[in-house]
Amino acid sequence: MGLEPSGEVYLPDSVSTAVKVLVLGPFAVGKSTFVGTLSEIPPLHTEETMTRTGAVADDPHGNTEKTTTTVALDFGRRTLSDRVVLYMFGTPGQRRFLSLWEDLAHGSLGALVLADVARIEESFDVMSVLEDRGLPYAVAINDFSSVDMPPREELREAFDLLPGVPLVSCDARDRQSTAQAMISLVEYLLTPSLGQSQESA
Repeated sequence: MGLEPSGEVYLPDSVSTAVKVLVLGPFAVGKSTFVGTLSEIPPLHTEETMTRTGAVADDPHGNTEKTTTTVALDFGRRTLSDRVVLYMFGTPGQRRFLSLWEDLAHGSLGALVLADVARIEESFDVMSVLEDRGLPYAVAINDFSSVDMPPREELREAFDLLPGVPLVSCDARDRQSTAQAMISLVEYLLTPSLGQSQESA
């Protein structure tokens, strides 16, 4: 799978398979940044400026640089090979957009849940929606927090992950790092035994 963006706006004629994945996670966890970093084309962002009134409901958790919030979706594209292209749909993190998460899940092969180790519990709503729909996912911890990273097994237990579900860390600002996180999801989705594990879950 390619790690470097193609730089091409138009897809080559050889591309025959399109894969749709979601990038989900709580508010202010870095989803828009992740999609923008990984996309090989200028990403589509549907963002609005945050207001003082909105800040009451949408706490940026000390991120003073966050001045906008996604109100519909982020969209990006990444060509994985000469035949496969990945379409990424990032969603708003607030629970009031739950119906939008469910709508965007239609036709998705899976999802990457972006999480903050300092507020793990805020990822549970998203994960519940995915599990209710039977949509496989991987968890990527956006390593931008000042909180020390617990041992991997403690994190798996905190997220209550099944044994095969990938848990990785990444930096949403770094292309190589985001690519590796997305590859962990795609490889998991392509695992032949995934269907059986999902049925037994």
